Amino acid sequence: MPVITLPDGSQRSFDHAVTVADVAASIGAGLAKAALAGRVDGKLVDTSCLLTEDAALAIVTERDPEALEIIRHSTAHLLAMALQDVFPGAQVTIGPVIEDGFFYDFAYERGFTPEDLEKIEKRMEEMAAADHPVQRVVMSRDEAVKTFAAMGEHYKVEIINDLPDSEDISVYKQGVWMDLCRGPHVPSTGKLKAFKLMKASGAFWRGDSNNAQLQRIYGTAWLNKKDLTAYLNRLEEAEKRDHRKLGKRLDLFHMQEEAPGMVFWHNNGWIIYKEIENYIRERLRKSGYQEVRTPQVVDIGLWEKSGHASKYSANMFITESESRTYAVKPMNCPCHVQIYNSALHSYRDLPLRMAEFGSCHRNEPSGSLHGIMRVRGFVQDDAHIFCTEDQIQSEVASFIGLLYSVYEDFGFTDVIIKLSTRPEERIGSDEVWDKAEAALSDALTAQGLVWELQPGEGAFYGPKIEFTLKDCIGRMWQCGTVQVDFNMPARLEAEYVDEHSQRRTPVMLHRAILGSLERFIGILIEQYEGAFPLWLAPVQAAVLNITDKQAEYAGLLAEFLENQGLRVHADLRNEKIGFKIREHTIQKTPFLLVVGDREVETQTVAVRARSGAELGSMSWQQLLDHLQTEVSQRGRLRL
Repeated sequence: MPVITLPDGSQRSFDHAVTVADVAASIGAGLAKAALAGRVDGKLVDTSCLLTEDAALAIVTERDPEALEIIRHSTAHLLAMALQDVFPGAQVTIGPVIEDGFFYDFAYERGFTPEDLEKIEKRMEEMAAADHPVQRVVMSRDEAVKTFAAMGEHYKVEIINDLPDSEDISVYKQGVWMDLCRGPHVPSTGKLKAFKLMKASGAFWRGDSNNAQLQRIYGTAWLNKKDLTAYLNRLEEAEKRDHRKLGKRLDLFHMQEEAPGMVFWHNNGWIIYKEIENYIRERLRKSGYQEVRTPQVVDIGLWEKSGHASKYSANMFITESESRTYAVKPMNCPCHVQIYNSALHSYRDLPLRMAEFGSCHRNEPSGSLHGIMRVRGFVQDDAHIFCTEDQIQSEVASFIGLLYSVYEDFGFTDVIIKLSTRPEERIGSDEVWDKAEAALSDALTAQGLVWELQPGEGAFYGPKIEFTLKDCIGRMWQCGTVQVDFNMPARLEAEYVDEHSQRRTPVMLHRAILGSLERFIGILIEQYEGAFPLWLAPVQAAVLNITDKQAEYAGLLAEFLENQGLRVHADLRNEKIGFKIREHTIQKTPFLLVVGDREVETQTVAVRARSGAELGSMSWQQLLDHLQTEVSQRGRLRL
């Protein structure tokens, strides 16, 4: 009879076969009530799973990381159950867990409306409150096909027929309703306490546009009402910050179908773009980088040699001219090696740091494009460091220091670090990968940094450290990266002469801080909700006259500030001052400089922040000092 070993090492013996629920009950009534599932010898199972042999068991409750996925998977089934109750004749297809929730695809004669979703959600709440037991049943393939065919569930029959012959056909029952699923699921619908249906859309069966059109319903599910409310509040906040809406309202950029995934930068947006580019350019110059420029269209032969043609071709734009095949560069690395190879280098030349604001193009699927966050044409703050093996750790450490300093200038202090190791599709030997991965992990350890391991998520040519920013509403944005590459320099025949006059292959460090400038600006728009810090604001101050009598004085003030390098707009329109203030507040202008008769008389200006705070009367020089001080602080958080 089974001996069950618990996570704390204690053991419980039973004189008969027991379920996971039985073991939980033997420990305590509280645990039995809280149990959502079990982990038996490392495998997730339902609480109804029968243990007939010795096993290691962990009871899964809401406190465990697996709980949320189980809750969401089970809620998808609750959705299907409720929908078929409200809309008899609808067929269920698939319902996977996704980030922050789930979706389920249905075959139905029409699309579902928001009113339909309200009805379905209400029925889900009723079914959850009824606390229907959830039961797993294993069927033979023939029995499963016969059962679902009789129910009119033709898509389920197709799924069953496509399953491997060796796989058990498991069905989950909730009352009289049932669905095909591997599980595990919660023991009863009463465990599902916090969910909401979000939207409906069209979808194709198995993602193929040649197949039948289905109706997809998205939902979210959480462990409790508090977490659900917090999530919905985050969504509401994210909606307010949507960079696409703010980009249009603030006249920063637009996109159109004639150039999918490409950005049309307007004057205001281009000011921000150039300000960021010039800032990074100066930081790189001070850190010992040389800036270069390489062609955008390069013969396919170089990409074959570098490995991109075989490992990355699906993402490359290919063109032909005069019987030659070219690729529009998706990244700068092979071209930088060409500059390195244009001269013979000594070990004394290393490290050689080479930066480029290189325009790159990648053939991203149209369905993945999202404003300026995911585009086809972009520019990276890209750079490559050619160095010896002995220089890897110091160069990585120096880069990390620069990266943190840059992020702080943009107001980001919460950085998550992940080390991504070798993917299945890669170039280079395992020995080389061992060396590259060890170099990065050692560099992180030497810096005393906390980091997570991401197995299999490295680039095809080398492992990488990823730096992810956490924004003001808790969203994660992966931006910076540094990669150790032993492969590409060797493939492209890069060499240096060592201290013994021997030819050696340099190590190549690929690194970026912001990543795509387009995407980073999108992040900044949403982080600041369009209210950029002074150094980035397209218009830093607006001078507003109260009446026409102050127009000349206002114009002279604007000219004075512009001559000091500030971006100023003189609004001399014959409009009421309240109207002007409201308009520039909506445009999120950082400072409003109001001049009336009193200001002209005293040669001062009334200063108002976009927050509405009145900063009082200042002389021209006091105002200039105030603005220049704030510009110098960039976006650093002031405590």
